[in-house]
Amino acid sequence: MKPKEVIEKWIGAFNEGNPKKISEFYHDDAINHQVANQPVVGKTAIRQMFEHEFNQAEMTCIIENIFEDNDWAILEWKDPLGLRGCGFFQIENGKIKFQRGYWDKLSFLRQHKLPIPTE
Repeated sequence: MKPKEVIEKWIGAFNEGNPKKISEFYHDDAINHQVANQPVVGKTAIRQMFEHEFNQAEMTCIIENIFEDNDWAILEWKDPLGLRGCGFFQIENGKIKFQRGYWDKLSFLRQHKLPIPTE
């Protein structure tokens, strides 16, 4: 499966809010680094991250663009509340090896009426 196809299927699982199904798209030692947070390492930890996130807020990924370059897929997305972001996915053997995402965490927290951490 090409990187773009993997990400299109990943988005389907994301929009179902199904952490177990989403985690099956990752290698056992994958890294998911949403730059607003610390990197999450390993398929099990990534599943747990999605479980936590889906319990906090209802999230929907609307595709704006998907680009492909060799073993990378680049996703530009938005959500129904107007938040926008992008994700970079390195695909090896049909699974995500590395993911990096950029989005505005403060806007996300405010939109979902979640606590804003103070440090």
